[in-house]
Amino acid sequence: MKTSNNIKKILIIGSGPIVIGQACEFDYSGTQAVKVLKSMGYEVILINSNPATIMTDPDIADKTYIEPVDYDTALKIIEIEKPDAVLPTMGGQTSLNIAVQLEHNGILEKYGARLIGASSKSIHTAEDRGLFRTAMEEIGLETPRGGFATSVKEAEEIVKNTGFPAIIRPAFTLGGSGGSIAENPEDFSRLVEHGLKSSPVNQVLIEESLIGWKEYELEVMRDKNDQTVVVCSIENIDPMGIHTGDSITVAPVQTLTDKEYQYMRDAAFAILRKIGVETGGSNVQFAVNPADGRLVVVEMNPRVSRSSALASKATGFPIAKIAAQLAVGMTLDQIPNDITGKTMASFEPSIDYVVVKIPRWNFDKFPRTDNVLSTQMKSVGETMAIGRTFVEALNKAVRSLEQGNSGLTKLETPTDDLLNQVKTPTPERIFQITELLRRDIAPEEINKLTGIDPWFLFEIKELAELEKLLENKKYPDYDLLYRAKQSGLSDRTIARLTGCDESKIKKIRYENNIKPVYKRVDTCAGEFESSTSYLYGTYEKEDESQISKKEKVIILGSGPNRIGQGIEFDYCCVHCVMQLHEMGFESIMINNNPETVSTDYDISDKLYFEPLTREDVTHIIEKEKPAGVIVQFGGQTPLKLAKHIQTLGIPIMGTSPESIDMAEDRKLFGQILRKNGIKIPDWTTASNAEQAVQGALGIGFPVLVRPSYVLGGRGMEIAYNADDLESYIEKAALVTPEHPVLIDKFLEDAFEFDVDAISDGETTLICGLMQHIEEAGVHSGDSSCVLPPYMLSDLDRELILDQTKKLSKIFNVKGLMNVQFALFEGKIYVLEVNPRASRTVPFVSKATGIPWVKIATRVIAGERLKNIDIPQNNNKKR
Repeated sequence: MKTSNNIKKILIIGSGPIVIGQACEFDYSGTQAVKVLKSMGYEVILINSNPATIMTDPDIADKTYIEPVDYDTALKIIEIEKPDAVLPTMGGQTSLNIAVQLEHNGILEKYGARLIGASSKSIHTAEDRGLFRTAMEEIGLETPRGGFATSVKEAEEIVKNTGFPAIIRPAFTLGGSGGSIAENPEDFSRLVEHGLKSSPVNQVLIEESLIGWKEYELEVMRDKNDQTVVVCSIENIDPMGIHTGDSITVAPVQTLTDKEYQYMRDAAFAILRKIGVETGGSNVQFAVNPADGRLVVVEMNPRVSRSSALASKATGFPIAKIAAQLAVGMTLDQIPNDITGKTMASFEPSIDYVVVKIPRWNFDKFPRTDNVLSTQMKSVGETMAIGRTFVEALNKAVRSLEQGNSGLTKLETPTDDLLNQVKTPTPERIFQITELLRRDIAPEEINKLTGIDPWFLFEIKELAELEKLLENKKYPDYDLLYRAKQSGLSDRTIARLTGCDESKIKKIRYENNIKPVYKRVDTCAGEFESSTSYLYGTYEKEDESQISKKEKVIILGSGPNRIGQGIEFDYCCVHCVMQLHEMGFESIMINNNPETVSTDYDISDKLYFEPLTREDVTHIIEKEKPAGVIVQFGGQTPLKLAKHIQTLGIPIMGTSPESIDMAEDRKLFGQILRKNGIKIPDWTTASNAEQAVQGALGIGFPVLVRPSYVLGGRGMEIAYNADDLESYIEKAALVTPEHPVLIDKFLEDAFEFDVDAISDGETTLICGLMQHIEEAGVHSGDSSCVLPPYMLSDLDRELILDQTKKLSKIFNVKGLMNVQFALFEGKIYVLEVNPRASRTVPFVSKATGIPWVKIATRVIAGERLKNIDIPQNNNKKR
C-alpha cells in the first residue's frame, strides 16, 4: 500500500564491501527495506557492489546496479533513473556520507529527488560532533567534556581542559576507525594526527575519558506523528573504553533501576526530536558514571546500525523493515506486528528472556596484531544466544563462537598473573574473570580491576559455585543436573566437572527426561499468541515448538562471521531455504548470527536461534525428525557435524560425509588423485622435523606446509629453505605420527584457477571458471579473480573442465563443488577439491545471472540436472 507522498521510484544506497564495522548487518537491513517497499508498490533501484549479498540478487530490487558505492556512481545513476527519493539509512556510514554530499552539491534538488528516512540536517547534526554537542546542551543533556580540533595545535589546547587519558574520535568514520585513547602528552600529538587523517572532514573530537563508566544503548523509532517506541535496550558488560562492536552485550539492560531506565528512555526520545529524526530508527548511546550516576550522551546514529540487527533479532521486531515503511510516510500505529498478527508496531516490544552477544575475533590469523580492545573495533563477527537467564545465555553464546570452548573454560594460569591480565581488556577477559571467581577472588575486587558492574560478576560467581557442586559428582542428582542445564552448561562441560563421559551425562538426562523445550520470540513476553516459529531452547516444562506433519529439511547455517567463513555462506543458506520452500518442504534453519538474512524470522518456515554444536543440533533433530539435513552450504561449521548426524539415523542430503572426508584428508586425497592419473604437486608427509626436511629436499624447495594439528591458528605456510621449515614446525605445529605434517611442492609463479560446478552423481555442470589475478601463494580468499579467465588456452581450458567432471565422479559429488587448479610450466595441476559450496558461489551466480545454489538444492533433493531447466547467460566461456 503506497502512501500519498508523490513518491514512485526510490533509490537505496547499499554499504558496499564488508569491512570491520560495516558487515553483513547491512545486507539484512537493505534486503528488508527493498522487499517491503516493493511489496508496497514502489519501484526500487539499488546501488551495491557486494556480490555476496542477498539484496543484490536480481529478483530483490526492480533494478540493481552492481557498481562502486561512491558519490560519482550515485550521481550517474540518479541522472539515469531520476528517482523521486533516496533512502540512505540502510547502508551504514557509506550511504549516509554519499547522501549528504549529493544534497550538499544540489544534485537531489536538480533531479527532483529528496532524502527520506533522515534529512541531511539531522544526519549532519548527529554526525558533526560540534553541532551534536550544542543540540544536547539545548535540551539539557550532557555530553562528555571536550572540544573539536582540525589541527594538532588546537587539540593540544583542548586537552588542557579535559586532561589525560583523553579520547580522540575522528568525525564521520565507521567502527571507531582512527579513534584512540591518549594516556600521556607524548602519545597525544601522534594519535591526533592519525585521527585527523582518518576523518574525511579533517576533524577530531577530544573528550574527557569515560573509561570505566557503564555503557548503554537504546534502539528507538519515531514516526511523523511523533509516536515513539524503544525497540530494545542494550547494556555493554564491558565498561566504556571498548568499542561497542568489541563488547559483550546483554539485552534488556540488567543494572538500571526503573527510574534510571525511564529517564534514559525519555532522554532518547528527546534526542530524536531535537536531531529531527521523524521517519525511522536510531541508535542512542549513553554512559553512566557508576560512582555518582552522572549520565552523558555519547552519540546517536540516525540510521539502521550494527546494533539494529542485534535488537531486531533479540526482540523479533524488524527494525529495518519498519524504518523503511516510516520513511515513506506510514505511522507506527498503521504497521502490523508480523509476529503477533494482532498488535501494531506502536506496541513497544517486551521480552521475557535474556540475550547475550559476544564478538568473534580472528587474532589467531594475525599473531603479531595487538589483541588489546579499545575504541577502534577489531572484531570480524559476532554470535547471539537467548536464554531465560543471563548465565544461560552467556554459556550458550560462548559455545556458539566455535573456538573450541564448550563453556567458560577452566584456565591453569597462576592467580597473580590472572589478576594482572584481567586489568587489560582482551577477548580472553571473560574467561579470566570466571576463573578468578572460581578461585574465590571477590567480585568487588574484580570490579575494581575491570570496571564491570558487580551484578554481572555476582551472576558469574553463582555459576562458579554451581560448578563446584558438580565437581567429582559421578552421578549428579536430578535437581543438580537440572539446575546445571538451566544455567546453560553443556553436557561436555558437566562431564569435565563430574569426571565422567559426556555420553553418560546425556544418558542420565534422558532417563530423567531433562531435555530442552523451545520458546518463541514473540515481541510481547507471551501476552499475545505468536504466529511465527522463531525459537530458542531452554530448560523448563512448557514447549512452544509445534511440530507439523510436513516433510522437513534442516539447514545448518554458518554461525558467526570469521575470516574465511562469512556472508557468502549465509547467501548460500538463504537460497537453499528459498528453493526448499518452493519445492514444498518445511525448511528449518539453525543458526546464531544476528547480522544475517538467514536469521530473519520470515526467511525459513522455522528458525532455531541456537548454538551449532553437536548437543544443541542433536536436540533439534530429535524433536523435528527431518527427512534430511543439508550441511554443504554453511562452510566448515556444518561439515564438522555431518558424521555425528548420520549416527542419529538422519540422512545427510547431497554429498556424503565420507566423500567430504576424502577431499579433506590431504594424504588420502593425494593418493586418490595419483591413482586416477590426475596431476597434483609432489607431496610427502613427515612425523618430525628431520623427516620434514628430508622430504622437502626430495621434493625441492619452496614447499607448502600443512600441519594436520595446528597451534596458534596457523593453517599453512611457505618454507623456502630447511631453516624456514624447521622453525615453522617448532613454533606452529604439533607433529607426531598421529598428526603428521603434510608437505606439498609450492608451484611458485603459477597461475591459479577456480572452478565451481554442480553434479548429480552422473552429470556435472560447470557454473564458472575463474582466474586469480595474484600469483600462487596468495590465498584464494585474498586474491582478485576474473570470470572468464583472461589467459588460458582452449586446450588447457578443456583439460580443467574435463578433470572437474572426473573429480565429481571420483568424490561422488551431489550438489556444489569447487576445484582449484594451477598452471605451472605448461602443465595443469589440481591443488584442492571442496565437495561443498565455496565462497565464490555468490560471485559466480551474480556474474552469470544464474541462481546456482537453488539449482544445487534441487539436485540435493533428488532431481537430475537433465530434468532442470537451467537459464542461459551471456558468458559463454564461464
